[in-house]
Amino acid sequence: MIAFRPASAPDLEKLASLEAAATPHGWSERQFHDSLAAGHAFLLLEIDGEVYGHAVSMTVLDEAELLTIVIAPDRQGQGLGQALLGELLQQLRQQGCSRLFLEVRESNQPARALYAKSGFVETGLRKHYYPTSSGREHAVLMELGL
Repeated sequence: MIAFRPASAPDLEKLASLEAAATPHGWSERQFHDSLAAGHAFLLLEIDGEVYGHAVSMTVLDEAELLTIVIAPDRQGQGLGQALLGELLQQLRQQGCSRLFLEVRESNQPARALYAKSGFVETGLRKHYYPTSSGREHAVLMELGL
């Protein structure tokens, strides 16, 4: 059964492992510690007590930014990303947020499709933003009115 909960310091090593498994440029454990210390919101997706996904967001006034969202590679394509994002959107609405922003690698078509399916629209491009093994790639800026 899928459950959602906030993260705490003992979860951060697992979150860094999930990031490393899912993407070559994921957050480090130190970045998770810094984000938790900064008061960012952590939402974990668990199945039978095991963490298979997480989302980290920050809120300023009535606007939020999705900083990272990851589903374990062996669980991708099963609707868990949609479930995690849906729970995050519901929580942000309950907190009174009016918009959610994010940026995503231009090459990350599965994530872009997930965001579009959830109602996000592309609002801009940050050229040469993300590092790659062969140089840099653009970040696509997306936004959703809540």
